[in-house]
Amino acid sequence: MTFEGWPEAALDFYEDLEDDNSRAFWMAHKSVYENAVLAPMADLADELSVEFGEVKIFRPNRDVRFSADKSPYKTQIGATIGTGYVQLSARGLAAANGMYVLAQDQLDRYRQSVAHDVTGAELERVVAAITGDGITLTSHDSLKTAPRGYPPDHPRIGLLRHKGLAAWREWPVEPWLSTAAAKDHVREFLTRSQPLATWLADHVGPSRDPDARGPRRR
Repeated sequence: MTFEGWPEAALDFYEDLEDDNSRAFWMAHKSVYENAVLAPMADLADELSVEFGEVKIFRPNRDVRFSADKSPYKTQIGATIGTGYVQLSARGLAAANGMYVLAQDQLDRYRQSVAHDVTGAELERVVAAITGDGITLTSHDSLKTAPRGYPPDHPRIGLLRHKGLAAWREWPVEPWLSTAAAKDHVREFLTRSQPLATWLADHVGPSRDPDARGPRRR
């Protein structure tokens, strides 16, 4: 199928799910989720995968084993497309690109690369080029002080404090969300933010720790 945006029913579904996050509601509206939410996301991801890479659409069920919140369902749908991430909720569309959280060995390589005169300056140029016009930087966590072994007056101390690094963009609900133009917004973001993902791939790479958890996304 060709991606044609998300119908208003998708936003209504998530608004109602926020009010009644129960299995009874889900089962009664499962067809709305499948047709109005999941199918458009699958079409979008499939079309963008040709340009940006492998796709994974996340399950709608929440992992409540270690959470005080026992609500069974996520109030957004998310998918990875290559190094990028796309999310739809009642509040609109969002996208990210990069490494939102780093395993310890990745974090060590990240900090060394940020501190290095050449690779750190390269990252500064990348960040300056991609941020603005709605794109910000985000991470799972960041330190309030300098990481151990790095001076608090380091010229790139703001980047050194991050425990991950990803570009982030949100779009509120607009008429274009229900049209094919939504794909253009996501593609533009992923293209613009790709230099950050490339820098991270070149200087951080995947975790080499077999026990490390994979990168989590927003």
